[in-house]
Amino acid sequence: MRTIDWVDGAVQIIDQTTLPAKLVTRRLATVDALVAAIQSLAVRGAPALGVAGALGVALAAREYADPAEREQAVRRLAAARPTAVNLAAGVRRAAHRLPEGPEAVLAEALRLRDEEIAASAEMARLGADLISSLCGASPRLLTHCNTGGLASVTGGTALAVVTELHRRGQLAGVIASETRPLLQGARLTAWELGQAGVAYRIAVDAAGPFLIARGEVDAVVVGADRICANGDVVNKIGTYAHALGAARAGIPFVVVAPESTLDHDTPTGADVPIEDRAAAEVTSLAGVPTAPPGAPAVNPAFDVTPHDLVTAVVTEKRVMRD
Repeated sequence: MRTIDWVDGAVQIIDQTTLPAKLVTRRLATVDALVAAIQSLAVRGAPALGVAGALGVALAAREYADPAEREQAVRRLAAARPTAVNLAAGVRRAAHRLPEGPEAVLAEALRLRDEEIAASAEMARLGADLISSLCGASPRLLTHCNTGGLASVTGGTALAVVTELHRRGQLAGVIASETRPLLQGARLTAWELGQAGVAYRIAVDAAGPFLIARGEVDAVVVGADRICANGDVVNKIGTYAHALGAARAGIPFVVVAPESTLDHDTPTGADVPIEDRAAAEVTSLAGVPTAPPGAPAVNPAFDVTPHDLVTAVVTEKRVMRD
């Protein structure tokens, strides 16, 4: 099943907020419904957000006859989440076809969808080859957040590398960092690994660097929401700590992301707007309060890993090593 697709005139997604308890698909027939799904993380992950942005423009082209209203809808889509570069890029790509009419916009969005599917397969191949060359046979990997098919259309980025190594019989096991505060690793990555038959263990985020230091990890493999011109990597909060742990232990820290994640217009990670999310995500868990009433919280959704901590970046076209 595809994480996101165009089905019978609307966007269809797997609702990632219901996993692993329920596998639920949702039909999103309006721009407002899609924006709400993006902001609630019902659809998430850099490649999937790029496709969502493009398909959202296809919705706008059908929903709004007035050019001003359509343009406003396109702006809402692009701004739904500010940190991941793919969302705005997908919106821009499809919006270029608006003067040609709704069918041209949809054709461009579907072309992007198909490109992301092909990119996942290439990243899996290149990334698995790289990990094998760096770590030898049967490495033990640590990954953070969710970078599988749920974060893309099918396949994924970093998790596609993991599952490709498993398919080759060249994987000893995976530690999935739980990824506070919304537990994308514990909920989504663990679910995908289980579906693929990959041996895994879940660890709290803070345990990652210590497990690395204790010699239980041969390489860290993560995705990215944006890679800046200087190589700084913007990814889910908690990534930076794993990169520091990998650097201290002298093991590879590999980033797997599509070419569309490379942002040549943003010089460094310091120039990226980091999304701050609601305090309730930190002060409660699954709707149950875990902190005193009214407790303040700081909740950045992403962090920046400096480029000098990155061993290599793998895209669908190349492997870039420091």
